Amino acid sequence: MSEALAAIENLTVRFDDRPVVDRVNLSLHRGDIITIIGPNGAGKTTLIKAILGIQAVTDGRIVRAKNLVIGYVPQDLRLESTLPLSVKRFMLLSGQPLAECHSALARTGVSHLIEASVHHLSGGEQQRLLLARALARKPDLLVLDEPAQGVDINGQAALYDLIRQLRDELNCGVIMISHDLHLVMAATDKVICLNQHICCSGSPADISHDPAFIETFGRPVAESLAVYHHNHNHSHDLHGNVVGADHSGSTSDHGECHHEHH
Repeated sequence: MSEALAAIENLTVRFDDRPVVDRVNLSLHRGDIITIIGPNGAGKTTLIKAILGIQAVTDGRIVRAKNLVIGYVPQDLRLESTLPLSVKRFMLLSGQPLAECHSALARTGVSHLIEASVHHLSGGEQQRLLLARALARKPDLLVLDEPAQGVDINGQAALYDLIRQLRDELNCGVIMISHDLHLVMAATDKVICLNQHICCSGSPADISHDPAFIETFGRPVAESLAVYHHNHNHSHDLHGNVVGADHSGSTSDHGECHHEHH
C-alpha cells in the first residue's frame, strides 16, 4: 500500500480529563473515501479537527506526509450577515489565484454565481462553494464535516457523486463525517463507527452486521442498511436526478439507480 497521507496513532483527546477521542488508530491513503459515523457527542468533529491540526492532542500522534495539502469543508458557512461578501471575494480570500478559483467553481457547478452574495446562496450552493474553496488548493486530502448539511435529498446524491469524481480526478484521499447512514452506504468505501473509541470499521456491506454497530444504532437501522444496495454506475445532475434517465424515472443503458429494501 502507498505511503499514508496521515497516520493516526493511538490518538486521545481529553476535555477536563474526560476522553472525547480515545486511543484511535487510523491511516488515510490516496484513493480512500472513509466516512465517520456515530451518535452525537461521539468525538467525530474533534477527531476531524485533530487531523486538521486545530485541536490539541492529549496523547498519541498524527504523522502527516511531507508537504501534505489538506482541503477542508466545514459543516456550513458562518459569516457575519451584515458583511458584504461576493462569491468571488470569498474564493480569493483562500489565497489562490483567480484562475484556480474560477476553475474550482466551474468544477463544482457554481461558476455562474461568482458575482452573487454568499448570503443569498441556497444550502446546496453554499456547500458547493465551500467544496470549491477546498478544491482550489489542489488537496492531497479532503476533510469534509457533514458535507450535505442543509442540502435537500436530491442534491445530496449529486454532491456525493461529485465527491467521488473529485477523488478520482485528484487521486486524493477523502475523510468525512456524515449522519445520513443510507447515503453513507452508497457513497463510501470504508465506514468507521466512532463512539469516543472506534467501535467497528469496515466496508458498508460488512459493518451493518457488526454487533457494535447494532448496539450503537439499533437493530432496525442495522437491518435496513443490511439490505440496502446501490448500483452506483451512473452520475447525478445538480438536482440529484440520474443522468440519462427519462421522465418516467427509468434510466438509459448508461446507468441505473437501484436501491433494494427487502
